[in-house]
Amino acid sequence: MEILLMSYLAGTKNITKKYLSKMDLNKILFIPTAGNVEPYTGYIDEGIEMLRSLGYELEIIDISKFDEDYLKDRVSMTECICISGGNTFYLLQELKKKNLVDLLFKRIKEGLLYIGESAGAIIMSKSIEYNQIMDDKNIAIDLDDYMGVNVFDHYVLPHLGEYPFEETAQKTLDTYQDKIPLVPINNNEAILVDDNGYTVLTEK
Repeated sequence: MEILLMSYLAGTKNITKKYLSKMDLNKILFIPTAGNVEPYTGYIDEGIEMLRSLGYELEIIDISKFDEDYLKDRVSMTECICISGGNTFYLLQELKKKNLVDLLFKRIKEGLLYIGESAGAIIMSKSIEYNQIMDDKNIAIDLDDYMGVNVFDHYVLPHLGEYPFEETAQKTLDTYQDKIPLVPINNNEAILVDDNGYTVLTEK
């Protein structure tokens, strides 16, 4: 298992390039669903543009718009998945609606290359409840539990010190740092997680 988690995909181009150099093919399944309920989604376009600039072909699939069987087939067949940022609770709700959480866990443990940006990073933890200060959990009206994919035994805290999250990221840190093992990162850092633990990388 080796996954790459970050705050801001477009801000970690060289880190991402090195991580993706392990790929045999050049196709990435890109899931922008977390942005569906966000007023600003420019970061998704920037992430897509960055991956394409590295020479990768993207299959962009919004999981809220496809049926479970089709999505399970795509997740099962792909070599690499990238889930971009947005509302973490809405994203998890949509993954659970299509019963993709257990499949993601299985595929990642089998060696699927996974890139998670912000919300896509947070869902890799055991629970996403700690992110309720930064994201509005009431948007996900059908979400009845906060259990994440659970492949990372720490909790990503993205956007520390970054606009417009200066206040909410700091408040999350202050509230939860003594309760759960947080890993705070800014927009130019990423967390490489493997079977031996994790390393925080800084974009150069």
